[in-house]
Amino acid sequence: MAVEEVLIFRPYPLREGQKIRIEGGPRNGDWLVIEVSERKVKLRCPVSLREVEWDRFCFFAEEQRGPWPLSH
Repeated sequence: MAVEEVLIFRPYPLREGQKIRIEGGPRNGDWLVIEVSERKVKLRCPVSLREVEWDRFCFFAEEQRGPWPLSH
C-alpha cells in the first residue's frame, strides 16, 4: 500500500450553546448551536432569530501522510 498525502475529515463535535461562524457557501454567517443530534444540527441566527435544521455538515480536516487507500 502506497504512502500518500491524504486529507482526513472527522465530524466536528459541536455542542449546544456554541457560537460558530461559517465563512462561504449558502450557510454563510454567524449562528448559535441550539441542538445537536447524531444526524442533525439546529442553529439560530443571532440577528434574524431564524432557526434552521440541517444534516450535520461541520468537519475538522487535516492533511497527513499515510497509507491510501485503506480497505474497510
